Amino acid sequence: MSLCCVLGLGYIGLPTSILLSSTGHKVVGVDINKNVVEKINKGILHIKEPNLNKDLIKEIKKGNLTASEVPVKAEIYIIAVPTPFFLKEDFIPQPNIKYVENAVKSILPFLTKGNLVILESTSPIGTTKKVAKMIYENNQFSEKDIFIAYCPERVLPGNILHELVHNDRVIGGINEESSKRAADYYQTFCKGNLIETNSETAELVKLSENAYRDVNIAFANELSIVAEKFEIDINEMISIANHHPRVDILKPGCGVGGHCIAVDPWFIASSAPKETTLIQTARLVNNKKVDWVINKIKDLVFKNKFLKEEITIGIFGIAYKPNIDDLRESPALKIALELKNQGYNVIVCEPNIQTHESLEIKDLDEVLEKSFLSVFLVLHDEFKNLDLKDKNILDLCGVKS
Repeated sequence: MSLCCVLGLGYIGLPTSILLSSTGHKVVGVDINKNVVEKINKGILHIKEPNLNKDLIKEIKKGNLTASEVPVKAEIYIIAVPTPFFLKEDFIPQPNIKYVENAVKSILPFLTKGNLVILESTSPIGTTKKVAKMIYENNQFSEKDIFIAYCPERVLPGNILHELVHNDRVIGGINEESSKRAADYYQTFCKGNLIETNSETAELVKLSENAYRDVNIAFANELSIVAEKFEIDINEMISIANHHPRVDILKPGCGVGGHCIAVDPWFIASSAPKETTLIQTARLVNNKKVDWVINKIKDLVFKNKFLKEEITIGIFGIAYKPNIDDLRESPALKIALELKNQGYNVIVCEPNIQTHESLEIKDLDEVLEKSFLSVFLVLHDEFKNLDLKDKNILDLCGVKS
């Protein structure tokens, strides 16, 4: 099997490295964080993902997988580094591909004829061609020498390894031969369908998938605000509406988080600001839900004639979704921090993390006991089937359903 160098050992890069190693490939995982590299080489997982630690230990012991702070000479390079965004004056967040560019620069000295370079990082339209331009301009290679493709991940935290194997993948090369070579490689460890296209289409496919989900969540979140105004049970209303054979309204929440759904729509909007009114509006609606929840909590305190210093608010869940420890873009975390910043006494029950630099993490029973108001924001398994009789609660995730 060929040697693959995976750049970025986070929520996608590390599981991908472990999967590749388990299917017989030699893998060198690269991360600029020395602490991450040292942990991985000792078989210690730095992210939370069920069953992944035992697989990591097995592959490290086999010798098929090692971690390094710098790339090595390899046949295949997979780039799986973060692509954050930053704010600009026109309010539309802009994608930041500096980590992708730095990853490409780091492999330039090692590239040889016949190499395959695959970008997996979520990227704005045209990024794969920018990667190709960087490679071809800095080496004496042409499109016939180095093959470059985009293949975004489509996985759910908590079930990453299974989905890396079984989910369909879209593969977009800068040319047909690049698509074919990338598809041939993924065929060695993927059981899902491999759909070949061009790089720009593949980039927009990835962004559109998450923008679609964001728009649908925004619809549910907006309905929940309307239902509250008219004192209608939103869960009952949605349940009844979904009896229509062509209606499937999602459950509302306290906003939208995670690195994908809360970010990817901006990647489209930043490239086409005048053409994306719906996409931008959905983002604003979901962000607005965070403010709505904060104001709802403050109103409940005010109506009970308490001063904010006199009571404790219990926040149940600060991860961006159930049963994970991922706090990226979490609306629940934003709510907890903003309440604390406004002077409220806040304690948190988050079963998936032990500590937080700005918030007090307590066990479930203690938070329930000490809280004047228990606010359920994330439906972790630990919060299901609780006895909440005689408890003053605000249910934003369906814990009472």
